[in-house]
Amino acid sequence: MKIAIIEDELLAVNYLKNLLDNQDIVPVTETVVLRSKKKAIDFFENDSADLIFMDIHLGDGMSLEIFEQVELFAPIIFITAFDEYAMRVFKHFTIDYLLKPFEEEDLHQALQKFVSIRNNFDPEPVLKSISTLRQAEDAEVMKRFMVREGNKLKSVDENNTAYFFASGKYLFLTTMDHQTYIYDDTIKDIIQKLNPQVFFKVNRKFIINKEAITEIIKHSSQKVELKLSPEPEVNTEIFISKMQIAECLNWLNS
Repeated sequence: MKIAIIEDELLAVNYLKNLLDNQDIVPVTETVVLRSKKKAIDFFENDSADLIFMDIHLGDGMSLEIFEQVELFAPIIFITAFDEYAMRVFKHFTIDYLLKPFEEEDLHQALQKFVSIRNNFDPEPVLKSISTLRQAEDAEVMKRFMVREGNKLKSVDENNTAYFFASGKYLFLTTMDHQTYIYDDTIKDIIQKLNPQVFFKVNRKFIINKEAITEIIKHSSQKVELKLSPEPEVNTEIFISKMQIAECLNWLNS
């Protein structure tokens, strides 16, 4: 199992790693230590883990803010000195909530709970539910997007929408005819409303219309770059997130 530890205190990291090394409940093949919110976001944008241990207070902010930037599908065991966040964390895939200082037995109980859930989890009903939801979303996708042009509102058709891109606190829509507008939504929410045959979220900043892609450059098996027309106004290279390369290439072939 690959385990990720999101914790900024070195003593706490070493204590947890020592307990994990000396337990026989789950086999640990790799441990990744992420000592800041930024490092965690960068890691999970392109990688994953089988189980996550997460402190809530980090040196550069709250770890709960990570969920606003990337999607975490792995189960999580929260480790913290504060108990006021217990209710908030359980809306995520939370296995347990360990209050510092926790004992070895507390960790073992959390790992046993994780093993029990994993062994008894049947993914088939969930996959069927996701499939049903996606079919419903496909039937209600947005075909036109309202943007502001001066003091007027303008409707942009999906076929004229080259891509959406996030920059700072704003989401922008760029058209095939080289016009860019602020769009009142977030990249996380808008992707749920788009036609999946037309648009794909290639990374955490860009959602791209298939027809806007002019060139695909494969630097390596884990590094694929896209060239767009029109070129983004922001001076940036566009790479497909590592975890989405296979899915994105399948989408391009469909």
